[in-house]
Amino acid sequence: MRIPSRRLAAAIAVATTMTSTLISAPSAFAHAPDTGGIQILKKDTGGDPIGGVSFTLLDSTGKEAASGKTDADGKLVFKSLEVGVYRLKETSSGSPLLDVVPDQDVILTAGAGTPVTVIDPFKPAEVTVKKTDKSTGKPLAGAVINIAPTTGGTPVTLTTGKDGTAKATLPVSSRAGTNYTAAEVKAPQGYQLDAAPQKFAAKPGVRVNVALTDTKKEQAPSPKPTPPTAKPTPPTPDTSTPPTPAPHTPTTPSPSASTSVSLPPVPHDVPSPPAPTSEGALAHTGADATPWLLGGAVALLVAGGGAIALARRRRTAKHGDNGSVES
Repeated sequence: MRIPSRRLAAAIAVATTMTSTLISAPSAFAHAPDTGGIQILKKDTGGDPIGGVSFTLLDSTGKEAASGKTDADGKLVFKSLEVGVYRLKETSSGSPLLDVVPDQDVILTAGAGTPVTVIDPFKPAEVTVKKTDKSTGKPLAGAVINIAPTTGGTPVTLTTGKDGTAKATLPVSSRAGTNYTAAEVKAPQGYQLDAAPQKFAAKPGVRVNVALTDTKKEQAPSPKPTPPTAKPTPPTPDTSTPPTPAPHTPTTPSPSASTSVSLPPVPHDVPSPPAPTSEGALAHTGADATPWLLGGAVALLVAGGGAIALARRRRTAKHGDNGSVES
């Protein structure tokens, strides 16, 4: 059966149109990926915008997606970026007074740019405190120094070493600097405490030296030795009246009955002691002999009496032995 040529041509045309429609259908449903952007605003801690700050944007694989610098108003915009999570990295602060901030993650959404504000801190100041002897300039170790901001904040405590110095890093909140006070809270051994605080300004990224001095404590004077007391003066002997010697009395031993003692005959008449010499008879010798004369007389009387008693005993004993009495 033969198909008319007209019908065949119409059928081929319909088949071609349908095939073309099916091939082009997927492209009609395809959409471009979502995109967005980031708006960066750069400031310092005082609120002033910072220009010339360099940033780099890294995608989730660590590949650089965009980079640039802030303008004079501190702004930087990254556009036409696929949505997702990015890491924003500050590579340069654009100022010798400022420090860069740590890296941060940014979530990028479709549509308008995502705003990101970055605040750079001022570089800290480096302070060196030196403690010396006020008179000699000798460095002093062991001094405890308290450093605190005048507007409030956390103080820093330093202790000087053998060279008399101590160092610290101080935060700064403005371009003009931050005011601090250095006060000694403990003096080195043997020195007076310097309670008067010293003020100084810590500027961003600048080294500052603070010199402090101490004075030695006044030593208490040594106690003076007590002078020896005066020696007592010995009493002066009284020579106006010479001492009178005591009379000497000789001791006469008692004769024993068994001991025969031969004594010379004693006269019955015992001479009396001589009469005292009248004044002017003899030269005055300067000493009174009366006590001595009396002592001698007594001694003679005692001796004579003892001799007479002994002789009588001998006679009595002799008459008793013979049985008669001699005439």
